[in-house]
Amino acid sequence: MRVVALVGKSGTGKSYRALTLAYEKEINYIIDDGLFIKGSKIIAGKSAKREKTTIAAVKRALFMQKKHRQDVVQKIAEHGPDSILILGTSVKMVNRIVKNLQIEPIQEIVYIDQIATKEEIRIATESRQRQGKHVIPVPTFELKKDFSGYFVDRLKIFRRKKDNTLQISEKSVVRPTFSYMGKFTIYDRAIAQMVNHVARDIKSIYRINKIKIINYPSGITINIDLILEYGFKIPEIITSLQKLVKIEVEAMTSLNILAVNISIKGLKIKY
Repeated sequence: MRVVALVGKSGTGKSYRALTLAYEKEINYIIDDGLFIKGSKIIAGKSAKREKTTIAAVKRALFMQKKHRQDVVQKIAEHGPDSILILGTSVKMVNRIVKNLQIEPIQEIVYIDQIATKEEIRIATESRQRQGKHVIPVPTFELKKDFSGYFVDRLKIFRRKKDNTLQISEKSVVRPTFSYMGKFTIYDRAIAQMVNHVARDIKSIYRINKIKIINYPSGITINIDLILEYGFKIPEIITSLQKLVKIEVEAMTSLNILAVNISIKGLKIKY
């Protein structure tokens, strides 16, 4: 296995550069902040950015928890990558990760200042210090289950390939738990108002009687009781409302919508 490490201080833009570097070196697998990633998909692991303290985040990134480490080691063995890119804040850190995950020694070390200018590193560092933003080299939909309720945003990267075609990859910007001074909360009442707003666009809905939000560690379910106007195709209305609610509420809150359950409580006949 060819093992390449990307080293740079925290907040200097390593994760932002990871996909580009992996592409240039023809590497399909990445280890970053507790995650084992193939291409743009999370294969195993748990992001260190979910931890509540900096110390816990460092332990997670080093794969010090037994269950976390074993899960990732198993997936690496199953996939059998011929090359892998490991991200870390120091040579000591990437070597520790290699040891904990029981993979081959590092053959090549790339430092962030070799692939990014001083100005780019300065901008990345300011973004981390002022806004607490971190980049994870996977698309946002891959993170929904792990980052429900956190600040999540998309970052598209455009790259010209050797055959002159345009390749578009996506990274995700998150604000970790430990970067907040307080707790981020979205009230159920606010979500219900969003659902009511979405429902206004569906003319066949006569009235929404009740909206109940049920919270789970991995996301929320939205239960809607409503009355429809007579004369419309009910299955089409339900499917349309479910789709709209999921898209709009996720877009406005970054919450992971596990289900949108709809109960028809009556029909209104217009004379």
